[in-house]
Amino acid sequence: MNEITIGLMTVEDVDAVHAIETMCFRTPWSRKSFYHEVTENECARYVVVRENGVAIAYAGMWFVLNEAHITNIAVHPQYRGKGYGRMVTEALIQLAADSGMTWMTLEVRRTNTVAQSLYHSLGFIDVGYRKRYYENQEDALIMALEQLPEGNPDNDPMLVRE
Repeated sequence: MNEITIGLMTVEDVDAVHAIETMCFRTPWSRKSFYHEVTENECARYVVVRENGVAIAYAGMWFVLNEAHITNIAVHPQYRGKGYGRMVTEALIQLAADSGMTWMTLEVRRTNTVAQSLYHSLGFIDVGYRKRYYENQEDALIMALEQLPEGNPDNDPMLVRE
């Protein structure tokens, strides 16, 4: 039986996450970028869903003041339609709340109605557009989640405590 777990992305996940990224996006982030996010970017948090220890979905965000800005969410094409996108997004939302963020934003392609439906079902609302945002000049829909769930700061292992 396959074991499904969810947790923070580690250096060991970088190759699998980068592979998912290249399968899912026309202009993928580099492996070096993901490595930097995990090892050096103190504003970044990434969550992965793993099957038998191997990343099959991931989501990332950056913290800017009290806002968690989602940078990317992707599910390996072989695992789509099984709820892993929802699982990793819900985990990211909870981690943002646990880290003291008060709201979230993201951009999504205007043509990506599947992702928009997921975000709407999680409480995101449409707030505007970024014209010609993507490499092919497609507009981005800006979405926001104005109310995060109750947070528990003890659940953010990267939170700086004095």
